[in-house]
Amino acid sequence: FGAQDNWIKGPVSMEICYTFLKWKADNFTKEQVQYIFDQTLKWHISSFNAKSSAVPAEWEPLVNEWLKKMGYRFVLRKFSCPATVKRNGKLSYQTWWENKGVAPCYKHFPLAIRLKNTKDSISFLTDADIREWLPGDNLYDNSVFIPKNFTPGYYDVQIGIVDPLSGKPKIQLAIEGKDAEGWYGLGKI
Repeated sequence: FGAQDNWIKGPVSMEICYTFLKWKADNFTKEQVQYIFDQTLKWHISSFNAKSSAVPAEWEPLVNEWLKKMGYRFVLRKFSCPATVKRNGKLSYQTWWENKGVAPCYKHFPLAIRLKNTKDSISFLTDADIREWLPGDNLYDNSVFIPKNFTPGYYDVQIGIVDPLSGKPKIQLAIEGKDAEGWYGLGKI
């Protein structure tokens, strides 16, 4: 029925048989648990119902690593743009993203670029569709136009995947450099 490709358009949710504690009581080995986790990743798992059961301490590292691979996990590998741009000009940029998870993001959250200094701030929503960023490498290049009335000066270049209504960062990236507002610093322009 084509179920093997459903993960591309919708999330795969799985639920544990019994509980982790029951597995432990039934003498499941660490290798057996790892095998089960590996199989769920092959099926592009996005969420998991553990039935509110505790995780045995010796399996916590396995579970933590498994959670990092479930769903999507966006890593910005490269961002480049010119060192200067003029008002009423075009700021071109190139990005290279890696989705280190096993599934895309299934909801629409815009990718935004923000220029900010101590006096001014402006955010630009891009047309990137992160729902298409499947596991592996994803390239996205585009440009934004700087308004004619934008104040000249030095600005921090920041990036975020934002809530479509509030424009505030919504999705954490698997990179360093996040500020208190949830934006990730990329350098100065």
